[in-house]
Amino acid sequence: MNISEFDYNLPPDLIAHEPVHPRDASRMMVVDSKREVISHRKFSNLPEVLHPNDVLVINDTRVIRARTIARLERTSGTSRSIEVFFAESMDESGISWQVLCKPARRIRAGDRAIFGNGEISGVFKEGLGADLHILELESSDSIRQILAQFGQIPLPPYINRSETETGEDDYQTVYAVHSGAVAAPTAGLHFTPEVLSAIRTRGVEVVNITLHVGIGTFLPVRTEAVEDHVLRPERFEITEAAAKSLKSAHRGGRKIIAVGTTTTRTLEFLVREYGEIRAGTGKTDLYILPGFQFQIVGALLTNFHLPRSTLFMLVSAFAGRDAIREAYRQAIQERYRFYSYGDCMFIQR
Repeated sequence: MNISEFDYNLPPDLIAHEPVHPRDASRMMVVDSKREVISHRKFSNLPEVLHPNDVLVINDTRVIRARTIARLERTSGTSRSIEVFFAESMDESGISWQVLCKPARRIRAGDRAIFGNGEISGVFKEGLGADLHILELESSDSIRQILAQFGQIPLPPYINRSETETGEDDYQTVYAVHSGAVAAPTAGLHFTPEVLSAIRTRGVEVVNITLHVGIGTFLPVRTEAVEDHVLRPERFEITEAAAKSLKSAHRGGRKIIAVGTTTTRTLEFLVREYGEIRAGTGKTDLYILPGFQFQIVGALLTNFHLPRSTLFMLVSAFAGRDAIREAYRQAIQERYRFYSYGDCMFIQR
């Protein structure tokens, strides 16, 4: 499949630069891909769309303050300011990190990143391509100090607002618990405690899993053939209680509804890998394209995604490319708000 098959034209004024308040006031398109019917609701109507005995799976990851500014000191003796984005720890000690740097072209092994007034620093090791480098910090406590003192919540680059203007909580779900993501699982941003309570009152079981959204969210597909793209792995954790609930639901034929593409990829990876949902930790690099056979997820709540992105490819696989093209056409026509702070769609198969 060619990358152009997953393209569309979005008027720039439909990109949401701030969230709606309250969160559940966002719009929700309901796509019934089997009956080829599209309807338009409010997110606050979600409990009415669900059925008793359904299972709603949410991702309780929490976004870390991963974006920092440092002074790059080169081995040549020159220096300049750079952005250092802490993407993923490479070991349990937290000393070695994969970092995304801007600008990155002239960073060499041996260069140093100096944070603040020089109280903390790190040494760059080899480059990994795609503007990624390995940064080795002074101690295991350095990352905690860096993120606490100098870090900012990493809002996506298409949002023209700073973290201080929006407030950190706007880019966290109300159920965020486990720190580790470098981007929010944005389908979850619409939920309020009241909506979750109404969902449970309706008889829907809510199950928490954790997938820490990784740097792959920011890396574009650069290959013409989408099959040639490699998705970077992301860390997940499934508790014993969550695994027990999901195994029981799957065996009992109950509809499992994934909140977000992150949740979808985690559940489908586990069933594909083990034949069932298992408790434990691991990494998934499951890359879902049209033609993928979904084995556990029966419905998907998701935001409207960037063209040519792996997320747009996933929803095209879930609903069918024709259904998604029509849904996005209507969303643009009806002036839905797009991307992280935008509106959402509920896809039924």
